[in-house]
Amino acid sequence: MQQPQDAGAEQAILGRISAMVADEKALRALLADGSIDGETERERLEALERALDQCWDLLRQRRALAEVGEDPGEAQVRPSSTVENYRS
Repeated sequence: MQQPQDAGAEQAILGRISAMVADEKALRALLADGSIDGETERERLEALERALDQCWDLLRQRRALAEVGEDPGEAQVRPSSTVENYRS
């Protein structure tokens, strides 16, 4: 996932999150109407969940940096293997 560098980076990240949530709903609808099989849905949902975890992590990093007066642009996309095991 590329990190947006412009002033609207937070909005871009939120837009990406919204698009992935819509993709998730579409996948579930495709499964319900028989257009895809359960295995395909599972694989695609897992990939979406990993990408969503990365987006939420990046957004949290940016907000934390801004809160303490640092440059939110310094936030980095972390590997999914790092962020997927975080606890809320």
